[in-house]
Amino acid sequence: MSRYEAVIGLEVHAQLRTKSKIFCSCSTSFGAEPNENVCAVCAGMPGVLPVLNEKVVEYAAKMGMAIGCRINLTSVFARKNYFYPDLPKGYQISQFETPLCEHGRLDITVNGAEKTVGVTRIHIEEDAGKNIHSTTENASFVDLNRTGVPLIEIVSEPDMRSAEEAVAYLKELRSILVYLGICDGNMEEGSFRCDANVSLRPFGQAEFGTRAELKNMNSFRHVQKAIEYEIERQTDLLDDGQAVVQETRLYNADKGVTASMRGKEEAHDYRYFPDPDLVPLVVTQAKLDLWRSELPELPSVRRSRFVSQYGLSPKDADVLTAERDVADYFEEAARLCGEPKKTANWIMSELLRELNQAAISAASCPFLPGHLAALVTLVESGVISGKIGKQIFPEIFSGGLDPKTYVTQKGLSQISDSSALEADIDRILAQSPDEVAAYKAGKTKLMGFFVGQVMKATKGQANPALVNDLLRSRLS
Repeated sequence: MSRYEAVIGLEVHAQLRTKSKIFCSCSTSFGAEPNENVCAVCAGMPGVLPVLNEKVVEYAAKMGMAIGCRINLTSVFARKNYFYPDLPKGYQISQFETPLCEHGRLDITVNGAEKTVGVTRIHIEEDAGKNIHSTTENASFVDLNRTGVPLIEIVSEPDMRSAEEAVAYLKELRSILVYLGICDGNMEEGSFRCDANVSLRPFGQAEFGTRAELKNMNSFRHVQKAIEYEIERQTDLLDDGQAVVQETRLYNADKGVTASMRGKEEAHDYRYFPDPDLVPLVVTQAKLDLWRSELPELPSVRRSRFVSQYGLSPKDADVLTAERDVADYFEEAARLCGEPKKTANWIMSELLRELNQAAISAASCPFLPGHLAALVTLVESGVISGKIGKQIFPEIFSGGLDPKTYVTQKGLSQISDSSALEADIDRILAQSPDEVAAYKAGKTKLMGFFVGQVMKATKGQANPALVNDLLRSRLS
């Protein structure tokens, strides 16, 4: 067992889902041609002035409220100065000494244990552009479409002690952002990204160890692997009597390792100072009260309600509430068919698989909640078997087909007429004298063999319960 305790803090950048940028009217749409969504303001032309997008303030404040932050009625924008090709002004507009939100908390559960992670601050800032390096052309390019896109940076306290806790924190944070409708949470496109600060200290020591900052992690799996590797790397250094160097390290997903990017001596001195082009941001209490009244039911509350209202297990409730549109889909389907547990099972076993394969959300898929409710009803009423339901699911999902109509047209209704099954059962028993004798001699597990033969003969359409009853009657 390791002699060291990991200390982990996360800095999360969430891109806000506004239609226009933070200080100008340029579009924030993803995937546009390079430098298409750029104007004089976000390109940093001399003499231009920023005009704050009020929706950015609303979204940032709502996130703060959702995690119990204190919302400062007055906050200040600052200039974060550094020179890089993707930062046309030579500085980034952010918040420093007086952010919009401070002192929040987020509750997580890991391996059945609950824990509270403190949130130091949430501040508003603009995104930088994107450098594109072409090896074929031996040249680098700058795309400023992302410049000026609104972000909130959510800074945690160093309260996490394992990679699992860090991932649980990130997942809960992302879920809240998506429930609020203020961020799409897409890590691959960079609209939800994080840096991790990792250090070690001997158990029982209050003082923090030397930390390394990890970057370039674009999935929950990468975050976990990067932190686990870094903990192992620092442990080996300390065990060998070497010192951990404060530095920024990049995660290499192909090799599963972190590599040094820059050391402490190369760290930036950002020379923050209040932005002279932006007056202090003042938010009225009346405005905060209005925004608070608009907050939706948050993931943790919805999880608890799913357990109490629908009788779901905490694990199932956690899966169903991870995405707001999946939770909405479940509730609508369960309401229509009156079978919440069965609906939950179909969503977790069939629907989520198809959504992942099609790379679409529950809100945009062609197979509507009413379709799933109809399928659950067909199975529970015995019109089709669960096996048939699973067999037809990919086709009715992709086509957005009504299950009842599909089953009728394909002649898939379950055979529940005993007279229609007796001839097949008698024929199968007559063709299997050895198995019949063995069953009567005590090998009752052969019942599965007989049921399988009947289901094969009826192409899976026989009612399994009725088949079992008829076989028991014949074999007694």
